[in-house]
Parts: sequence; structure tokens; C-alpha cells
Amino acid sequence: MTESLQQSISARTPEMIPVLTKEEIHQKVVSLARQISADYQNDPLLLIAVLKGAFIFLSDLVRQLTIPVEIDFIQLSSYGQSDSSCGEVLFHSDISSDIKDKNIVIVEDIIDTGLTMTKLVEHLQALGPKSVKVCTLIDKYERREIAFKADYICHTVKDGFLVGYGLDYAERYRNLPAIYDLKF
Repeated sequence: MTESLQQSISARTPEMIPVLTKEEIHQKVVSLARQISADYQNDPLLLIAVLKGAFIFLSDLVRQLTIPVEIDFIQLSSYGQSDSSCGEVLFHSDISSDIKDKNIVIVEDIIDTGLTMTKLVEHLQALGPKSVKVCTLIDKYERREIAFKADYICHTVKDGFLVGYGLDYAERYRNLPAIYDLKF
């Protein structure tokens, strides 16, 4: 985070514009869970959540699924403490599951430039799974730097810096039950 941006944030409270209410998120998660359950009704499934942002989304999603699933986590980042991607994907911790010949659905909070998700899919595909699909809470497709399309999308936005429901800014705002566009 640049020093001037840090000073700007500490000098005033940012405005938060509502994007999705708690109820809207719930409806979208239920709908998405139905779709995933139908797609994998006869096939074992492993969900891999990207920490830290996807943990709330994952928690609500798995409780709506009607199929048995396994769960694992991976932690990586391309933002750090900044409001824009640094362009480099950093792996902080890897999965602990053997994914060879398994169906994988990556659960992500937001896909923005496409860089992080492209690197993660490549990383997991090298481990020999049966399939790899991506489920995202938020798709900011207009900001793509790398062509990438998620298989399951809860909500699409054009722009904004979103916080709440697991999405953060410098580790803050994850606990909000709705999603907001943070205006500095």
C-alpha cells in the first residue's frame, strides 16, 4: 500500500456503497449450490477454498450442497496490503489432499485480473486431477488481464473495490454480512 493511500484512509472513513445484501448473497449461494450438486450428484467432489477471502463463502456454500464433499484449503495472494494486484502470485500454503483423479472445484472470493486463478488452476492440474473447475463469489471480468472464465459465478460486477462477506481491504471488513464498494 502506498504511503499516500494509507494516509488518505487514516485521515477519513471510507464510504461504503451497498453492492449485495445478506439476503441477496444467500439466494445466490443457494442457487449455485443447487447447480454444483446437480453437476456432481454421481461423482465425488473436493472443494479447495482460497484463503483467506473465500472462507465465509465456502462455509455457506457447503451447507447448501446436497452431495458429499471433501474440503481443503490453499493460501495465495497477489494483492498483499495493496488495493491493486502486484502481478505476482505468491503461494503461502498448499493443499494437503491427494487430488489425483479427483474432481476439484476451486472456491474463490473474487476473480479480477485472472492472474491468480490461472496460476492456481495450472498448479492443481499438474497434480493430475480428473477435472478442475472454478467457483467464484464475485467475477470482475472487465478487469481481466488474462483470459479466464469461471465455471460457477455468484455475481458479476464491472468495477469497484469490494469488501465484506470475506472480502477485505488490508485484512479489514471481512466480517461484514453484506458486500460493499469501498470508496476512498
